[in-house]
Amino acid sequence: MTASEAEAFPGGDALVTGGAGFLGSHLAERLLEDGADVTVVDDLRSGRREWVPGGATFVEADLGEPDALEDVVPDGADVYHLAADKYVDNDRPLEQYAANTELTRHVVEAAEAADAERVVFTSSSTVYGEAPRPTPEDYAPIEPISAYAAAKVADEALLSARAHAGAFDVYTFRFANVVGPRLRGAVIPDFIEKLRDDPSELTILGDGRQEKSYLTVGDCLDGMAHAIDRADRPVNTFNLGTRTTTSVDRIATIVAEEMGVDPERSYTGGERGWPGDVPRMRLSIEKLWALGWEPTESSDEAVRWATRELLEEV
Repeated sequence: MTASEAEAFPGGDALVTGGAGFLGSHLAERLLEDGADVTVVDDLRSGRREWVPGGATFVEADLGEPDALEDVVPDGADVYHLAADKYVDNDRPLEQYAANTELTRHVVEAAEAADAERVVFTSSSTVYGEAPRPTPEDYAPIEPISAYAAAKVADEALLSARAHAGAFDVYTFRFANVVGPRLRGAVIPDFIEKLRDDPSELTILGDGRQEKSYLTVGDCLDGMAHAIDRADRPVNTFNLGTRTTTSVDRIATIVAEEMGVDPERSYTGGERGWPGDVPRMRLSIEKLWALGWEPTESSDEAVRWATRELLEEV
């Protein structure tokens, strides 16, 4: 399916939590293009005010506060819940788990109070832990290996329970690594920053053989819109990724090629880039493919495109 054939997101009122961040700001742009009236809520700890698209109403608020969404969610709105403490935190894992699950609880309460039609939740491939690949949505038992991933599992469970109670419909998307403009705190921008500082050497976390799927932000949004248009159960859960993977070493090669440098590589060692990192990930996308969607770019193509876009940003 080409981008021109992608379904539009629903119109009407839409609220995007985390809408000043990487994916949230792209989603807010797409919703506006598709005719929605968009409200963005973000505390700007990792998002940027300038990334919020013109035409969206912006509310700066900490969703960890119980009343942060009071009188903010329009009646009957669709709620797109992207806000979270997104990075695996091994210094305060239980605090991170508590903060992320409490934040989602507040979003659920506000969505119910506003009679939201649907809640769209951005989950993660990390919920599967170190599962066999390609991993389907019905793989069990789910055994996450970080508190961040455990919170995503808990959030999915809460949303499922409320959906089955008739509160709203839920669309949960378990993402591969989504890449594109505005991406921060990930391997591609990290390599770019390191090579700009010193183009002769590149330090790579782990052994460089970590291998995962990378998905363009455009393909990600097209897949979400397609699923929302085609699936109609109370709880709709989909993997979003590519059928191909890219190793960290291959990412280093692509970034170096695009920057015109040839650095010596050194490795911190071990199969993981950090504690809690899932070293190899590839999601089954057959469920969404059966509805007529597949990504337009391979994992390597997504990495190269994102590298070029990020090099243009600064």
